Amino acid sequence: MRRKKFTFLLHNAYAVGGTVRTTLNLASALADAGHSVEIASLNRHRETPRFATDPRVRLVPLVDLRDGAADRGSPQFAEPARDFPAADRRHAQYTRLHDLRVREHLIASRSDVVIGTRPGLNVYVALFGRRGALRLAQEHLRLEAHSAKLRAVLARHYRGLDAVITTTEADAAAYRARMRLPGVRIAAVPNIVPCRGLAAPDQPEPVIAAAGRLVPGKRFDLLIGAFAPVAAKHPAWTLRIYGGGPEKARLRQLIQDLELVGRVRLMGTRSPIEEEFARAALVVSSSDAESFGMTLVEAMRCRVPVISTDCPLGPAEIIHDGIDGCLVPKGDPRALTDAMLGLIGNEPRRRLMADAAQVSARRYDPGRIVAHYARLLAALPPHPALRALRRAAASAAHRARAARRSARAALRARTAVRTSTR
Repeated sequence: MRRKKFTFLLHNAYAVGGTVRTTLNLASALADAGHSVEIASLNRHRETPRFATDPRVRLVPLVDLRDGAADRGSPQFAEPARDFPAADRRHAQYTRLHDLRVREHLIASRSDVVIGTRPGLNVYVALFGRRGALRLAQEHLRLEAHSAKLRAVLARHYRGLDAVITTTEADAAAYRARMRLPGVRIAAVPNIVPCRGLAAPDQPEPVIAAAGRLVPGKRFDLLIGAFAPVAAKHPAWTLRIYGGGPEKARLRQLIQDLELVGRVRLMGTRSPIEEEFARAALVVSSSDAESFGMTLVEAMRCRVPVISTDCPLGPAEIIHDGIDGCLVPKGDPRALTDAMLGLIGNEPRRRLMADAAQVSARRYDPGRIVAHYARLLAALPPHPALRALRRAAASAAHRARAARRSARAALRARTAVRTSTR
């Protein structure tokens, strides 16, 4: 792939979150490959980013939210956004000033490739990406996580894109089946998970680790309940849960109710999390849904076997069940207990699985993911006129298929009427 200029649109590069982390990873990998990269952060609420930022990646804050910032006094800051879709759940955090700033920036940036990182920002890319630039939408959640109203808005605006990129093949298939996007390439490219150079020792601590936002969908309540029989059979083993969120008080009460104080610990947020995973013997995910499953790959990078619920969509594409980890049915505490007990009680199997996990995680090396993007960009028509022709041809083909279906349906209806009148 020849040298290009990439611009990413990110909700807030100064905050903590999975999308921020994966965008920074990809930006750094593209810089390694010789490309010019900038991240346009729609919002800035603090002086410096919480995550380390590659100095080769230019960070451009578009709207300053800090106390006393001039942007807060702008008349447009007091107006609601018009271009950012109202159906996106973050709409209340966007203003007319955001609309105007992102449009100005994308026109002035002269980027070859513009990439949005959430639905509303992908709409910005479709609306304001300069003529001649490739316009890409990344989906860091999953299609089913969006409301029907938002999906309808996206179906309309995404026709102005060149590609929609999901993190899993399953989500790409959902887009192809449920969202008609004539001439728009839909492809799955997993997240980069860089190697931190950490690995679990041959004799790790008797610790089961888990990490994520303390929210209902992560089902840490299920994990704590599933750990109770493990704690009874293996007094030396503990469960450590890393993360913060609104479920903290409820989970603490559950730990007390199950008499697991001291055996289950809420550890708070840790970054980077790999240092904690490398101390553990197992890492477990109990989620009801995962768009990808970063923590699973991060643990595998550290030579730690993983156990996960087989929830939509990511885990089944990351874990080879029984080889580098275990998949258990979603919402089944007994299956989760059995999987933990099975690996705790079989150290040779756990070691084999740990070695396989470390090898398997190489699929997410930065160089491999950048190569995915290079192949994707090479497959897209290089000129806006060609892209417009491709969309027009695909749209015409779609209309022709719809017309043929309508004609066949009308013919069947006429035949049925004739038959009934005989």
